[in-house]
Amino acid sequence: MHILIVDDDQDNRTILTTRLQRRGFQISTAKTGIEGLMLALQLKPDLILMDMSMPELHGWGATAQLKASPQTRAIPVIAITAYTLSGDRERCMAVGCDAYVEKPIDFNHLLSTIQRVAERHSIALEIKLGG
Repeated sequence: MHILIVDDDQDNRTILTTRLQRRGFQISTAKTGIEGLMLALQLKPDLILMDMSMPELHGWGATAQLKASPQTRAIPVIAITAYTLSGDRERCMAVGCDAYVEKPIDFNHLLSTIQRVAERHSIALEIKLGG
């Protein structure tokens, strides 16, 4: 499974990339919403992990654009966010996110969310144990 991580924080990208690659995922990364849109069009990943708080183009805007485009609308998007106030989950879902994971990220919860979203979208998935 190919996952595109869109997050402006280098540490978050590195940690997620390392941990997900250990589990057998192919990873690409983008540091801005604009770069994420371009890579989504180019690479057609199976799933996108989208940080919602980024400069230039935040995750809400990037997700809305992905879901508005016939070329990318079918790609599932999981919101990765520190926005945990009442209504934030609904706001993420309203722009087209398929799931919502709060920061700091509980990696086991993230893996189960990826698995649930993959099953819902009939994406083949095999997660390596450990790591």
